Amino acid sequence: MLNSLLIASVLFAADAPSISESVTDEQGFRVHRVTSELQRGETLIRVLLPDRMESGSSLKVLYVLPVEAGTERRYGDGLIEAKRLDLANRHRLICVAPTFSHLPWYADHPTDKAIQQESYFVKVVVPAVEKRYPAMPERNGRLLVGFSKSGYGAWSLLLRHSATFAKAAAWDTPLMQAAPNQFGMGPIYGTPENFEHYRLDRLLRDRAADVRLERGRLIHLGYGNFRDHHQRAETLLNELQIPHVYTDGPKREHTWQSGWLDEAVRALLATNE
Repeated sequence: MLNSLLIASVLFAADAPSISESVTDEQGFRVHRVTSELQRGETLIRVLLPDRMESGSSLKVLYVLPVEAGTERRYGDGLIEAKRLDLANRHRLICVAPTFSHLPWYADHPTDKAIQQESYFVKVVVPAVEKRYPAMPERNGRLLVGFSKSGYGAWSLLLRHSATFAKAAAWDTPLMQAAPNQFGMGPIYGTPENFEHYRLDRLLRDRAADVRLERGRLIHLGYGNFRDHHQRAETLLNELQIPHVYTDGPKREHTWQSGWLDEAVRALLATNE
């Protein structure tokens, strides 16, 4: 019995992620370095706090989900945009941006143990933030925002973990994608069968009851490249009688800094403050 417990303890220790103490970078973000078997190589968790932290208070966390792998910034940097908009101070939020070793679609690969993006986010990133910062450790304290791939991830995370996350806002996202055949999806989902577990139109039908009772848990607004997807998603949401927030436009560039993020955060907080 003792040997079994010892073996289990060693295995647990081997599986546990390594998360460093924070170092403040040139942007003023607190940066943690993470090594986890759920990702390949080192990843980061970047944190933006309000300038003034009140003792004993707990704050909502806005997870600013990246659209690119690693620290790539072809489409801008969501946390830098959050800082420019002063979201942490204006709304009393902790803003968090993790990185991923592969193109983030927020899914678990069926066989590659180093592409477990959903599990990494839910089981490593969120607990790490709530352990180290005065974050509300409950559903209503966890908000998701993203665009394109990360908007898809925000909705799939909410629909698959509706008891864990309060709201998800997506901007300019291929919400009605029916197969993993574009935008670098294939290597992340692995198989068409695995993609079906994350396919948003199917999740909306299967999980409608989980999000139907409360207003505005799903938010989609504006477009750049994917207006048709948003229009078709709007039709489906109305058909399923899922309360939500929708804004058709204005058209903006497909980047973090094109002006949509402030509106998305206000929508996330509109009935959550």
